[in-house]
Amino acid sequence: MALKDKTLVCRDCGQEFTFTVGEQGFYSSRGFNEPTRCPKCRAARRRERGGSSRHVYSAICVTCGRETTVPFEPKEGRPVYCTECYAKVRDSPLHSGDAPESKSGRFPGVVNGLLAKRGGLPG
Repeated sequence: MALKDKTLVCRDCGQEFTFTVGEQGFYSSRGFNEPTRCPKCRAARRRERGGSSRHVYSAICVTCGRETTVPFEPKEGRPVYCTECYAKVRDSPLHSGDAPESKSGRFPGVVNGLLAKRGGLPG
């Protein structure tokens, strides 16, 4: 059965709004129910509930030592970078894939450097 645009009535403002075929597919793919509020009322409700704000965490950049904020909870043993240092790490050959690959594909420059010191890969 082909989907068709539906006209729904907002439970807050009483205005009709269109629930498009694309929106229906999106909602269905995620197991959501049909919306009961129009887009404007949904946005207003999110703002009221604080749904658009994200929690940020304080952390210390492992490279420069400056305090920074990140949108995830830092975990012990995992590096956290400030925006400037992360940009440098992200653009480095180690991170971008320009460096030769190791067997594991992780940390190619470090692994290849260690292998060179040991005389290469074991036969």
